[in-house]
Amino acid sequence: MNEIQRRRTFAIISHPDAGKTTLTEKFLLFGGQIQVAGAVKSNKIRKTATSDWMDIEKQRGISVSTSVMEFDYLPDGQTGEPYKVNILDTPGHQDFAEDTYRTLTAVDSAIIVVDSAKGVEAQTRKLMEVCRMRNTPVIIFINKMDREGRDPFDVLDELEAELQIKVRPLSWPIGQGLRFKGVYNIYEQQLNLFTPNKQRVTEKVAVDVKGKELDERVGEREAQQLRDDLELVDGVYPTFEKDAYRKAEVAPVFFGSALNNFGVQELLDCFVEIAPSPKPTMAEERMVKPDEPKFTGFIFKITANIDPNHRSCIAFCKVCSGKFVRNQPYQHIRLGKTVRFSSPTQFMAQRKSTIDEAYPGDIVGLPDNGIFKIGDTLTEGELLHFRGLPSFSPEMFKYIENDDPMKSKQFQKGLEQLMNEGVAQLFVNQFNGRRIVGTVGQLQFEVIQYRLENEYNAKCRWEPVHLHKACWIEADDATELDNFKKRKYQYMAKDIEGRDVFLADSGYVLSMAQQDFKHIRFHFTSEF
Repeated sequence: MNEIQRRRTFAIISHPDAGKTTLTEKFLLFGGQIQVAGAVKSNKIRKTATSDWMDIEKQRGISVSTSVMEFDYLPDGQTGEPYKVNILDTPGHQDFAEDTYRTLTAVDSAIIVVDSAKGVEAQTRKLMEVCRMRNTPVIIFINKMDREGRDPFDVLDELEAELQIKVRPLSWPIGQGLRFKGVYNIYEQQLNLFTPNKQRVTEKVAVDVKGKELDERVGEREAQQLRDDLELVDGVYPTFEKDAYRKAEVAPVFFGSALNNFGVQELLDCFVEIAPSPKPTMAEERMVKPDEPKFTGFIFKITANIDPNHRSCIAFCKVCSGKFVRNQPYQHIRLGKTVRFSSPTQFMAQRKSTIDEAYPGDIVGLPDNGIFKIGDTLTEGELLHFRGLPSFSPEMFKYIENDDPMKSKQFQKGLEQLMNEGVAQLFVNQFNGRRIVGTVGQLQFEVIQYRLENEYNAKCRWEPVHLHKACWIEADDATELDNFKKRKYQYMAKDIEGRDVFLADSGYVLSMAQQDFKHIRFHFTSEF
C-alpha cells in the first residue's frame, strides 16, 4: 500500500509550442535527474531536450513520440519517503494525436500547458475532451509569463468557457512581460521573486500581503495591484478543495515561465501533494483495484529502435495492480501463452536501467520480439481484457512502394515494426495487392520515410491514391457480407490484424453503401 500511495503518474499535454517539453526538463532538473536542462530550440549549445531523443525530433525541435521518465521527489522541508513521479511527455502536434490519446489511458492525472499570449488553442480543446471522457483530473500551467501576454483574468475566463471546467488559481502573477516581478503562491502564502535564470532556481520569501515589506520588495503600485487582484480572486473563485479536483470538477491554475525555471517548483510541490495515486482500472470483465495481490497490466505503446545499436522493440506496460517481478511467469492473454522477462527496464527518455520489481502506476519497458500489440493484457493467469485504446479511422492515404528492390527484407521489417508502433495504419488492397498507408496527418508520412531510411536502411516512395475514409466492416449475415465484398471488390482491403476494411473513395459512395446494405455495420475506430 505504501508503494501505491507514493506513486504519481501523469501526462503533460498541450498545443504545440506551449512549452511542454521545456516544463518536463525543469521537472527533471528538480528531481535531480539531469544537471543542466537542454535548451529546446537553441542551436548554439548542441544540447537537445532530454525527452526528445529521436533524430527527427532533434532536427525539428518538436516531439514526435511520447517519452516516459521517472524520478523520486521530496518537496523542501518534508521528511519521510519521497514521491515516485512518472512523467509522460506527449507530442503536441495534432498529426501525432493518437499517440497522445493512447497515453492518456495510462495516466491518473494530467498537466495542461497554456501559452499566456495565445490562450486556449484547438489541440488543447481536443485533449481536454479526452480527459473529460475518462474523468482525468487536470492542473493548468499558464506558461511564458515573462513575455507580453493577456490579462490573467481574461485567460482564466477563456479557460472556463473553452475547456468547460471550473478553475481556481493557486498562484498569481505580479505584472508580466518586462514588468514581470514574480508570483505570489496562494497555496502556501509565499512570495516568489523573479530573476531570469535557465539553470538555477529563484528565491522564495514568506511575506505578509498586507504588510509594508511587500511594497519594498515589488514596488508600491504593483503591491497594491496584487492586493486588489487577490481580493478579487478570493471573491470570484470558490475555495480550493482537493476532492473536487480529484473528481475532475475543478482545475487548479499556476502561473510561471518554464524556460526561466519560474513557478515550476510551486507547481511540482502542490502537484505531488494533491494529485491522485494510482486509481482502479476498468477491464471488460470487472474493475481491477491497484491493491489486489496479483499482477495485471496492459501495453499502451510500442517503440522501435530506442537503442540504435540494437534493432529492438520495447513495449510499454502500465502496471494496474499487484507487483511486477522480474523473471516471473505471466500470462499473455491474447496469445494464450506464458512469458517471462529477464530484463524489464525503467526509463529516463532513452537511457534505461533494468529493474527487479514495479508497482501499480509504474511504466515498465518490456523487450518485444514481435509478440506484443497495442492493447495486450498481461496477468498472473486470470482472463482479463483492458480496453479503451482506440485507433481512429485515418484521413490521409498514400500507396507505399519499396524504392530499392535489393533492400526488400529491410523494407518489410521496418514497415512492420513501425506499423506495430501505431505510427500509422497499413491496409493491403485485395484487388491489386498494393500496400496503402493511412495517417491522421501529413507529417507522419515524412516521419515514416525518414525512419525507414535512417533506422532500417530502406528507401520508400509515396504514390497518390484518392480515398475519403477507411471503415472496418462486420455483419451477422455472412451472405450479405459476401455480396458486399463482391460488389466493392476494388475497394476492399485487410488491416494488419486481417480484418475487413472498406476504403471509400468519396463521402457519397460511403453513404450510398450504408443505404444499400442495411445490415452491415461500418465502424470508424478499430475498437468494436
